Amino acid sequence: MAYLTANIPYFKVWVRKEFTHNHRDYHGEFLHGLAIAVTAIPDRSLSFQVVFTGCEDEDNRVESPHGGAMWARMPIQSLVMDEVLDSYPPRLPNHFVQPWDCSSRYFSIVRYDRTSSSPWITKIDGQFYNAKYYFTIDYTNGDEDTSLGDDVAQHKQSHILGITSGEFKGQIVAQPNNRVRVTNPALWVTGKGAPDFIPSQYEFSAEEDESYMDPSYTFNNLYSDEDTDK
Repeated sequence: MAYLTANIPYFKVWVRKEFTHNHRDYHGEFLHGLAIAVTAIPDRSLSFQVVFTGCEDEDNRVESPHGGAMWARMPIQSLVMDEVLDSYPPRLPNHFVQPWDCSSRYFSIVRYDRTSSSPWITKIDGQFYNAKYYFTIDYTNGDEDTSLGDDVAQHKQSHILGITSGEFKGQIVAQPNNRVRVTNPALWVTGKGAPDFIPSQYEFSAEEDESYMDPSYTFNNLYSDEDTDK
């Protein structure tokens, strides 16, 4: 379980250059880099550790001042996929890039093997977009009493995706379960329309049952006295 920052399955990105200049200049320009780690801070969007490659200008890579430079906590809003694009996507509003802020500093990174190669679909501002899956971030409370990471009614995961269709093609986003759908015709039929789901308000536990007040039940294991007498 990571606290604050963790390594990720790294991926190549283009970084909106204005994010490296306090949003004063360089709007519409991009720097090439590798996203190599992620940071989770409650009530903020995810942010990434980026190492720049200097590859934005192949003719002058040796003279590039950016190759090898590092930037911590680069907001996810700044990241664009390193894919063949007709044009760079416009910026998405913060609440569309990551609809729910991080719920804890404690989290884990997992890449779901069964769905990692499948095309995903995500819904953003009422529109459906195809997407590429990178990995998932799941949160827990740790020692934060006010965190929502383990609240059964409020828990959210962040699926890190790259949009592969539409006007925002290339934008990196972090989407919860109720705004994504995974496709895999070989294994399941992709449904249409909203699933008939209601978030659970209940927690489940064995030891809260009143049966645990009875020692003869609690310790009724394979080698209990009544069994060994037989």
